[in-house]
This record gives sequence, structure tokens and C-alpha cells, in this order.
Amino acid sequence: MHFLPADTGSIGALRSAAAGCRACHLYQQATQTVFGEGPVPADIMMVGEQPGDIEDRQGHPFVGPAGRLLDKALAEAGLDRSQVYLTNAVKHFKHTTTADSKRRIHAKPNQTEITACLPWLESELGVVRPKLVVVLGSTAAQTLAGREFKVTKSRGKVMPWRDIKLLATVHPSSVLRATDRHEAYEGLVEDLKKVASSLARRR
Repeated sequence: MHFLPADTGSIGALRSAAAGCRACHLYQQATQTVFGEGPVPADIMMVGEQPGDIEDRQGHPFVGPAGRLLDKALAEAGLDRSQVYLTNAVKHFKHTTTADSKRRIHAKPNQTEITACLPWLESELGVVRPKLVVVLGSTAAQTLAGREFKVTKSRGKVMPWRDIKLLATVHPSSVLRATDRHEAYEGLVEDLKKVASSLARRR
């Protein structure tokens, strides 16, 4: 992809180049590119679907309601957010607006948009060099593990992936939408505890 910088070994260079990405049309409706953030290298890399409304406005991943819920779940699972690299499969906020409201409503990215953004995610993986990747929700899971991958069948399992490990769980935004939010939240925490225990065994 011609938007990638010559130096793909630096998160700073990738972030700067991604700010001007025009590989798909999503940049036209987004406020800005929201690139990944966190330590480099990092043992854990978490991948969500795309930035939300607040992330789009602030320019940082996982800073809205779902991000705050993820912070709480990480802490309960014994993980420190400051030690996790957080990013999304798609770097621009895709949304729709209703005729009677200016509120921007999340819209699921399509395969063309996901594919256009994949070189950024692959470049992040190459620089961050995680020991374990956590995919949050079906879009992230299928982006990395293949379109046949089902989170409902494989969630919470630490499985081999490439030369590292992968664990799939739900996106924290789905917990906020759940009928039984407490049960959904506890399920997310249990999945994240498996991340912590897997890394502890590797040390």
C-alpha cells in the first residue's frame, strides 16, 4: 500500500503516515485517523473493530464508554492497561446519522474497508511483536484469524496463531448492550484472566 512509510519499523512513522491515509473512503467522514497506542514492544496487543465517536473526536483508541469498561475488566483480570498495546482493525470511524438527529451512529465496516486498513494492522504487529493477541469481537477476530472464525465457538481459548498466541473474546461495547450486563461483564473478565495466566506461564 503506497500510504505506508518507508520506515515500517517505527510506530511513530506508521502513526504519522496513517494520519494521511486515503486507502478507502472512510477518511472523508471521520475527524481523524485513530492509530494504536501503547508500549512497544508489548506482551499483549488488543485489537478491536474501529474507533467510536469519542475516539474519533479525541484521536485515541478505547477512551469512550467501551474503553472505560475495558479498563475496569483489565484491572479485575490482573492486567495493566499501560502495558497493553491497543488498536483497531479499522482506523477511521464509520458511522451514519439519522434524519432527526445529529448523533453519529456506529456502522460496521465492510470487507473492502477492512482490507484497505489491514496493512496498518500488520505493520503494527510487526513492530509491537506481541506474545499474545486478544481480538475483541468478530470483526477483529475475522480480520486476523480468517472470515470463517467464530468468536462464539472459540472465545476464551488461548490458541496457537502464526508463531504466537491468540485469544478471542467479545468487544466491550457488546457488554454495554447486553440484556444481562453483569453476566456479560463477568464473562469478559474471565476471558481476560486467561490472558494473564497464559502470559504468567510463559515467564
